[in-house]
Amino acid sequence: MRQEKNSVNRVRGGNWFRSIRWQLVLYDLILYSVLGALWAFICFSKFSAKPSGLEFFLSILALWAALIIIRLVFGVYRQIWRYGGVQSYLKLCISDGAAFILYFIVRLLILNRTVPVIWIFSLTCIDLIMALFMRMSYRYMYTRYDYSTLRGRFMVFCLKLFTFGRISKELEEKSVDIGRKIRIAIVGAGNTGVGLATELKNTGNSPYVPVLFIDTSEEKIGREISGIPVISEADATEKRIEAYHVQEIVFALPHLHDDEFTKLYNKYFDYGIKIKSYDYPVMQDSSPENRERGRRIVREINVEELLFRNQSTVVDDNTSSYYKGKTVLITGGGGSIGSELCRRLAAMGAGHIVILDIYENGAYEIQQELLMQYHGTPRVSVEIASVCDVEELDKVFTKYSPDIVLHAAAHKHVPLMENNCVEAIKNNVFGTLNTVLASEKHNVSRFIMISTDKAVNPTNVMGATKRFCERIVLTHGKKDGNTKFSATRFGNVLGSNGSVIPLFRRQIANGGPVTITDKRIVRYFMTIPEAAQLVLCSGATAKNGELFVLDMGRPVKIVDLATNIIRLSGLIPGKDIEIKETGLRPGEKLYEELLIKNENLQKTDNEKIFIEIDEPISLEELDRRLEILRRAIAGGNDDEARAALKETVETFLDAAEVNANAAKAAEIANAN
Repeated sequence: MRQEKNSVNRVRGGNWFRSIRWQLVLYDLILYSVLGALWAFICFSKFSAKPSGLEFFLSILALWAALIIIRLVFGVYRQIWRYGGVQSYLKLCISDGAAFILYFIVRLLILNRTVPVIWIFSLTCIDLIMALFMRMSYRYMYTRYDYSTLRGRFMVFCLKLFTFGRISKELEEKSVDIGRKIRIAIVGAGNTGVGLATELKNTGNSPYVPVLFIDTSEEKIGREISGIPVISEADATEKRIEAYHVQEIVFALPHLHDDEFTKLYNKYFDYGIKIKSYDYPVMQDSSPENRERGRRIVREINVEELLFRNQSTVVDDNTSSYYKGKTVLITGGGGSIGSELCRRLAAMGAGHIVILDIYENGAYEIQQELLMQYHGTPRVSVEIASVCDVEELDKVFTKYSPDIVLHAAAHKHVPLMENNCVEAIKNNVFGTLNTVLASEKHNVSRFIMISTDKAVNPTNVMGATKRFCERIVLTHGKKDGNTKFSATRFGNVLGSNGSVIPLFRRQIANGGPVTITDKRIVRYFMTIPEAAQLVLCSGATAKNGELFVLDMGRPVKIVDLATNIIRLSGLIPGKDIEIKETGLRPGEKLYEELLIKNENLQKTDNEKIFIEIDEPISLEELDRRLEILRRAIAGGNDDEARAALKETVETFLDAAEVNANAAKAAEIANAN
């Protein structure tokens, strides 16, 4: 044991010795020797009672020894001065003050007192000023100059006259490193932009070097921040930016308005410069897990920003506390929406998350993600089963006794369901019915179904089946049971499985064309985090039998979305990548609606969430309609199944009739 301890001490001692910047010690010795000689020459002519040369030499030597020893003890020579801050310089000042006190004590006890204290104190101050000047100059030039330029190389040459190879070598290495880095202009010279510049300049392995700020503040324009010039937005012309050899532009404006973002994005894109964004910390997703990470990233402009709309944050402390500690079963938990629900529930502190899905890969991936991030708290279980299998569902509910069920399992792809009507009814309608009945049987406290805007006046099989699912949930909400039911309706989800965004990207990667069915099409969009928040918030506040609807903001033209994704890829729409119309698909509408009757809206405590007043049908009527669908799908004929849907979903309309009223779609698009 003693041998191990001695070994550790030797290692520590070796590390301490190697950590000393001996070049700086040598520099300080030479600096002090020169200053001491000059000071002796000046001081001797001023003394009334001249001390001997030996006495003066011993006084200077004692001060020199005190300075070096105390600086070593205080760790001054272990500091990396390129990153030196106020604390580093304060440590140097305190150490030299302590050295002078040590000298004064030695002088009282040992040295001859013929050398006035004021002269030694003055020498200490001059040495401290020169030491600070040297270190501050190095830090300033290390962070201030672009050493790939002629002026920067001249500065390196000058430093060689005052340093001893090591420091100037670092700067020469930096000049080579900077030559490989991406030169960026930062739009926004506020706290976020300055924080980005500081971080990039102080991070040796960063791939970026900031060379320019662009801002609108009159008090900043024409000045410098951390050695980086600030120019106005009006002066940020293509020619001016080229003069700084800018390769990329980074937006550091977390609170930028949508329209201003659009204007700036289009301006700099026309310059042919790649555009990125910066989060410091993440501004667009204020969920607890992201606030905790405090990410600092320079990233590509994402799809959400292409829509130029602010994402809604609807989750509050009451929502989080509702799910805390509870067992939550998510059907379709491996899908894009289901997996995001799992992430949100884990962040809220749910007690047990049960992922039920027929597709094992997605379920496995989200299970492993949660296990790695949360290390088993909450518990995460996976069950591979279909909601169409009544017996298997009953086993799962018996095994876990969930408090809450989030029903996200469904077939959602519109064109595929048009050709597979029987399967759509089996999975969507009867899968929902099976899950509802299992929830009632096992006394689940709350059942929340995820619906879609395509359920409003549906023109396709998928939308019609989801409208029927809403009927099932709302009707069972009328029953006087232990389970409270609600449904949540929202629009298209960006990045979800089957989303148009991945298709556009694949088409761009293949050289185009990007295909859209009709340039007049408008859609409501939301992000996956928004969708998950809406479901959880509405579920936590549901009383029974409500149909929740999110304020989706303004609709987006699909052609605009395609155009922006092409531009984001650094290509020019119509020149590099063609946008091609292919014609409306079966069951596809030119526009989507979120509400059946706009006048039947009820506000909630959250300004982004509304309740549609939708009168449920009776249990007897629901059973009658379900029987019609059972008989229709029993034969396996898609045409008969579609006819049965038209009979049982009174709002199921013909797509051709709806799309004939194209003026309505144009009116919606033009209004935005």
